Amino acid sequence: MSQKQFSLATKTVTKDVLVKPNIVSNAPHFNGQRFFNPWEREERNQAALLKWILSRDNRTWPENLSNQHFAKPTAHFSDDLADWKMWFVGHATVLLQIGCYNLLTDPVWAERCSPFKYAGPKRVRPAGIALEDLPPIDAILLSHNHYDHLDTASLLWLQQHHQPVVITGLGNGAHLRDYGLEVIELDWWQSYSLAEGIGIHYLPAKHFSGRGMRDRNVALWGSLSVVTEFGHAYFAGDTGYAPHFSDIYQRLGAPRVALLPIGAYLPRELMRQVHMNPADAVQAHLDLKARLSLGIHFNTFQLTDESIDAPLADLKQSLWQQQVPEQDFIVLLEGEGREI
Repeated sequence: MSQKQFSLATKTVTKDVLVKPNIVSNAPHFNGQRFFNPWEREERNQAALLKWILSRDNRTWPENLSNQHFAKPTAHFSDDLADWKMWFVGHATVLLQIGCYNLLTDPVWAERCSPFKYAGPKRVRPAGIALEDLPPIDAILLSHNHYDHLDTASLLWLQQHHQPVVITGLGNGAHLRDYGLEVIELDWWQSYSLAEGIGIHYLPAKHFSGRGMRDRNVALWGSLSVVTEFGHAYFAGDTGYAPHFSDIYQRLGAPRVALLPIGAYLPRELMRQVHMNPADAVQAHLDLKARLSLGIHFNTFQLTDESIDAPLADLKQSLWQQQVPEQDFIVLLEGEGREI
């Protein structure tokens, strides 16, 4: 794989040049060359999408926000697999501590979620936990390859310091293994045994993939769940609303906690197929019958048109409209932890 160097947040990291993965799959959501969503889907108006990209004002959020100070996570949370704690790092990055295991979802510490150093959505607030303050990371739950979810620089740092295993969808390891990362690629409904009593399941999502102009949907996107005898922790990744939430409940039961995206949803006619809004997220919470849900995918990068405060206001309204107690679907501040 050819690589080139660039500097990101005072660190020197590598930027990968895309390669097309060689995938063998008989899955009904794969046509031999590309993956697709199996549910009925109205394709986005590409002309309208391009017009929006070229004409939108993407600087309506504050440029720099600070975080409150919280205690750092401990390196060893518990010896008991029944003890769980989650920490909201920012955007779709959450630290899950399940017994003695530390897991990260979609780790992104980059200043921009973009292939370019000086262009693309810029972080408006720092990550709630610094990379140096992370406990030893055992596994990374990687939903898909978009830049706000797969940050090569963060993965390289984690590999150099923790050597975690990366569990992700088919095709996503093609440009990661050359960095020395151990990558486990799964199709939907497949699983990987992380350790005795703890399995990682790769599950459906309604989205798409791509890191360049020519690799759209050649790698699989999805959600993940950490399954134990004491319940499962579900990470929705990036998704539009679809029947897969009910399917996941039917197969795995109600999550002990569900991490559900609530941001990046306007203009609705362009985003509804790939991103949930807060009302969709509340419905997903109900479909999953989750004991507790945490809102993610907001408050860090301005990806779409809603204001930075809109997801929380819309979530509160949606919970009231669907008669879901606010304590059942919460948000955490960046760096804040909560025992589950």
